[in-house]
Amino acid sequence: MDHFGWAGAVLHIDLTRRTTAPLSIPKAVYRQSVGGRGMAGHFLAPHATRSWDDPRMPLLFFTGPLVNTPSPTSGRMCIMSRSPLTGTVGHTSVGGRLATQLKRAGWDGIMVTGKSDRLTGIDIADGRCRLVDAQPLAGWSVPDTMTALDPRGSRLVVGPAGENGVRFASLMVDAHYAAGRNGLGLAFAAKNLKYLKVVGTGKTAVADRGELAAACADVNRLIAASPILMGELGITHFGTGALYDLMDNRKMMPTANFRATRFAGAGRMNAWAYRQAYTPSHAGCSGCHIRCKQVTAAGQAIPEFETMSHFSALLENTNLDAVMQANNVCNALGMDTISAAAALAAHAERRGRPLNPDELLTALTDMAHGRGAIGELGRNDDAAGERSVQHPLMDVKGLALPAYDPRGAYGMALAYVTSTRGGCHLQAYPIAHEILRKPVATDRFSFDGKARIIKIAEDANAMADSLTTCKFVFLAASLEEYARVYAAVTGEAATGQDLLAAGERVVYRERMMNARNGFDACHDDLPERFFKECGSGAEGLHIPPIDRSAFLKAREKYYRIRGLTPGGRPTREKASALGLQWRD
Repeated sequence: MDHFGWAGAVLHIDLTRRTTAPLSIPKAVYRQSVGGRGMAGHFLAPHATRSWDDPRMPLLFFTGPLVNTPSPTSGRMCIMSRSPLTGTVGHTSVGGRLATQLKRAGWDGIMVTGKSDRLTGIDIADGRCRLVDAQPLAGWSVPDTMTALDPRGSRLVVGPAGENGVRFASLMVDAHYAAGRNGLGLAFAAKNLKYLKVVGTGKTAVADRGELAAACADVNRLIAASPILMGELGITHFGTGALYDLMDNRKMMPTANFRATRFAGAGRMNAWAYRQAYTPSHAGCSGCHIRCKQVTAAGQAIPEFETMSHFSALLENTNLDAVMQANNVCNALGMDTISAAAALAAHAERRGRPLNPDELLTALTDMAHGRGAIGELGRNDDAAGERSVQHPLMDVKGLALPAYDPRGAYGMALAYVTSTRGGCHLQAYPIAHEILRKPVATDRFSFDGKARIIKIAEDANAMADSLTTCKFVFLAASLEEYARVYAAVTGEAATGQDLLAAGERVVYRERMMNARNGFDACHDDLPERFFKECGSGAEGLHIPPIDRSAFLKAREKYYRIRGLTPGGRPTREKASALGLQWRD
């Protein structure tokens, strides 16, 4: 059967048996799941109730149908397994060159099962896959491991944090691209893996190159006209740090472990300050001309917005270089920056004073290596007792909240709790309409209409993760434009509504997997702080606590619109209507 867009094969690697074999996937599975997050969910669902460290639990790496084609921002990959941090479906989207190289090698994805009896590297070159002894690299940092590997193609590496059992360990791709948040670095290390290296030379067949060129031109025109993406103060010029001043201005920057929403030092810690201090240049993922990555001449990555905010405001730190170094330490040792900063913020609140810059960097190193009391913050799923009523770790389902205080954007409050992977801003990204006013502005201090908006946005972003495009492009374009791109690449006729419906299946299947592991409405909740304490407003702008009654009504509406029970659980009828296999 001819495949356009898709390679038509998935590589299965069994580490226990040390075997590799191709899996041929029916075209119907591609049509229903599309790629990326959708395809990974298809392969994870039969194993959803296994423990995250069960050798039979698959670790999944999936590209999308647009990868290795001229489609805009199409060079991303979804990595998925059960999260060691939260117990939910754990997935992350990562850029760099990995997805493009895997697609060039002739694979839509990789399913890794089993556990190696010794530290191992996976080396893929086109259709060949070798399992390589990596024991000499045990304990090596990410940069040292990257340097030791052949630089051709793409490299994914786990650092000491994953090897030492940090539950929010990340995976690093091509030096600067982090696959973070759900602790998939620990899942990778638990299989006794150190790295994945891929080199590919093949091309991806496209059904209609003329139509694809026209469809891409439409998307690129919209990108060019987007102020937030391409404007003088936008993401292409300042990276994601362009959001820093907006969050400060809206008085919703999480400060002092979310005890405040306004940071006095913000004006000295913004993206402009990094430009002045480090004069970075632009870089980006394969297939993307937005190029939001900022890198110094010395090869150091400028922090992303979330990191920039949490290592300054959340920790009450006004030392710019300390933020740079904290980012470098986390990347070198393989730790999620958001979760690491959040754990330290809870620790600082408990002890009654912030960490100074030296303490901060020492604490991160100790955390990654599991040393002392600080080391326990990364190794225990209850953050070493930080989750107390008085001094909570600010999380949803165990995933630390990122750099948007929900008291300043009620859609974000709802999105945090409905996200299938825990307290995540990216599954619905209501900042688009509540702050950036795209596609239209909504009242950020109201739950009116937010339940339906969040549901639709979750479906759309699930499709972005399945096509494996960058979510930022949807601040300019929409699924209508990408349906035309998808059809031109694959030859499969589709509308924006078709892609949205496929995204709904992706999200509902994840809700089904989480439900099988005991998640329900009681887990879809925010920490009490947000319902009891005010934020830090300004003259003419009061930031009150969230009204719990209004929040619960909005959550109830979301459940109804999503097709869940009042207790937040999926139903057999809705699953059947979406063409999903029901598993008790």
